[in-house]
Amino acid sequence: MITKNTIDKVFETARVEEVIGDFVQLKKAGSNFKGLSPFADEKTPSFMVSPVKQIWKDFSSGKGGNVISFLMEHEHYSYPEAIRFLAKKYNIEIEETEQTDEQKQQASERESLFLVSEYARDYFHDILLNNEKGKAIGISYFKERGFTDETIETFQLGYALDVWDAFTETALKKGYQLEFLEKTGLTIVREEKKFDRFKGRVLFPIHSMSGRVLGFGGRILSSEKKAAKYVNSPESEIYHKSKILYGIYHAKQAIAKEDNCYLVEGYTDVIQFHQSGIQNVVASSGTALTPEQIRLVSRLTQNITVLFDGDAAGIRASLRGIDLILEQGMNVKVVAFAEGEDPDSFAKSHSEGELRNFLTENAQDFIQFKVSLLMKEAQNDPVKKAGLIRDIVVSISKIPNNIQREVYVQECAKIMDISEKVLFSELAQLAKKELREASRRPASQASSFEVVKTRS
Repeated sequence: MITKNTIDKVFETARVEEVIGDFVQLKKAGSNFKGLSPFADEKTPSFMVSPVKQIWKDFSSGKGGNVISFLMEHEHYSYPEAIRFLAKKYNIEIEETEQTDEQKQQASERESLFLVSEYARDYFHDILLNNEKGKAIGISYFKERGFTDETIETFQLGYALDVWDAFTETALKKGYQLEFLEKTGLTIVREEKKFDRFKGRVLFPIHSMSGRVLGFGGRILSSEKKAAKYVNSPESEIYHKSKILYGIYHAKQAIAKEDNCYLVEGYTDVIQFHQSGIQNVVASSGTALTPEQIRLVSRLTQNITVLFDGDAAGIRASLRGIDLILEQGMNVKVVAFAEGEDPDSFAKSHSEGELRNFLTENAQDFIQFKVSLLMKEAQNDPVKKAGLIRDIVVSISKIPNNIQREVYVQECAKIMDISEKVLFSELAQLAKKELREASRRPASQASSFEVVKTRS
């Protein structure tokens, strides 16, 4: 833990007007400073900073506080992250409370993994921009995707030479230890031989909420049949795929400001949207959604809009995962692209205005979308329709809010031309089943539905 002495030094040294001035254009207004709100769209400045009191107040959103609270609101740092950010800015040495040797070693190892990953990001980015093969292969690929130089720089895209150990040998010569190259997964060691994991791939660095490099996604460009199209960093002390969303670092401010998060599947979907001017977008990177990923978004907004490729089979397969979002008490909408289209291709071929209009006009409530989709599949088959009803009831049961659940039951009953009584009966049976199963499990494994029932 950071010592109280260090925290006191940070508060004594940090100037709220200097820190906020790095993020907001401030102008002198008497003894205070004034600027446009970073939390809301406005034309008349209502964001005030007081150097005397060392506080800020945003009258458009009602937010306010000290220098730490600004970083936590604007950059979405945790309290320790905000303290460390300011300590680094003002060259304050961070003192930690006494740790065990094991804790010190663990902290040191984590930092070493971060440093190796950040070196790799810089190395691959430099190869992309300055190496002849990097330019001929990597830059050519990104330009074909329509990415500008600014976009390539913003997302720190890179390229790994198609040589077995080009990165590893360079990193070792720079003094980075093989132990940490292997633990991050950047280097594969087999029978005393060393190989670059991402050989011959364009690279997408994956950042934490605070901007540190956690790992990489690599796409192969050659037509090797045995090689996977995409390869990710393996699980490590700093990289946990189930807890990460690609693009969250670049999207966090826009998500909070727009009060909505677009969820897509791939890296290029995120980048193409960002380049088009829509920045509140993240990707699950082809994996099934997890509660940890959803909670990451919930720190910024309670609204998620899931964007589906125009692939009916893919949409059907993804529906069950979205129930997890409902379980977290979030509001879910869905936008489905036409067959043959995806977020990347649509954003590339349309203007920002056209893209925004399409997203607004085609956003549907998730439950209503699911009912309509499954009704088309069931048609007039009574067996399929019965299965559809059970499927819909499962989704509705995930919603923690009782009032919302009742509204959805009413709407679904109308769409499916069935009585509300039947749906409520199915809900009650499902609740009983959940409670029976819960009684057979340890308390720590209780489902979110049981938690909801005890709150009701």
